[in-house]
Amino acid sequence: MTFQKVATLLSFTRAAEELSYAQSSVTTQIRALETSLGVELFDRLGGRIRLTPAGEKLLEYAEQILALTEAARADVAGGDGPSGTLVVGTMESITSYRMPPLLEFFHHRYPKVQLSLRPSLCAETCHALRQGSFDIGFLMEQETRHQGLETVVLAEEPLVLVAAPGHPLAQRQDLSLHDLRSASILATEAGCAYRDLFEEELRGAETTPFLEFGTIEAIKRGVMSGLGVALLPAVTVAGELEKEEMTALPWDIPFSVHTQLAWRSGRRLSRELKLFIDQAVRLMREDGPLAESG
Repeated sequence: MTFQKVATLLSFTRAAEELSYAQSSVTTQIRALETSLGVELFDRLGGRIRLTPAGEKLLEYAEQILALTEAARADVAGGDGPSGTLVVGTMESITSYRMPPLLEFFHHRYPKVQLSLRPSLCAETCHALRQGSFDIGFLMEQETRHQGLETVVLAEEPLVLVAAPGHPLAQRQDLSLHDLRSASILATEAGCAYRDLFEEELRGAETTPFLEFGTIEAIKRGVMSGLGVALLPAVTVAGELEKEEMTALPWDIPFSVHTQLAWRSGRRLSRELKLFIDQAVRLMREDGPLAESG
């Protein structure tokens, strides 16, 4: 357990704090483990550490051992039902617009399962899953295969280009890339898959730099105030489009992204993690575009 915590956090100090151990105890345990195995598990580079190849191999076994221990304890104790904490990497659009039915399900049916939501971009989520600091993660990307991860596609996520009803581009019957390159575009931070794909599509000498906003809600307010146009998941602006506070612009989006659920390849899934995956697939496919297409 100590090794897994140090390997996940890549810090003896932080591992000691989370385990409520003295740092010297953590260091002693890791040294004893290295001596027992006859290999070094960490490269120590000044004040930083990283896993050696042997350490990376051992981390996979450590996670399986801990998961099996947890499963054994639950089976022997019996009768208590699923419990524990799942660390979930996610993003604003998923948390606010796709996850509420899933969160409600766990709150009412499995109150002993604590879902710890960690906001992160897709690349950060993939890295955290491979390192073991996230148990499960939501991705919204064009690619559906990720090295070192198992994934399940929940839905193709429709995107829509939106503007305020009074915006000049809202009066157009069709739009060209030239029109969009000269427009003020409100966007999420770089690293968001659909933002990066949009930016790549518009790349050119005359392209106006994107105006970056911290959140989707801030982007929506900016759009409704007439500050510019934005490309967003359709689910995040459905209410505003229905109320005619925004309008969808006539641009055929030449790329698509998929909402996915991912976890580390080879990891032994606990019953809580299996339950989360099963319910996420059921609820989000029922709620999303895949339910309409069958």
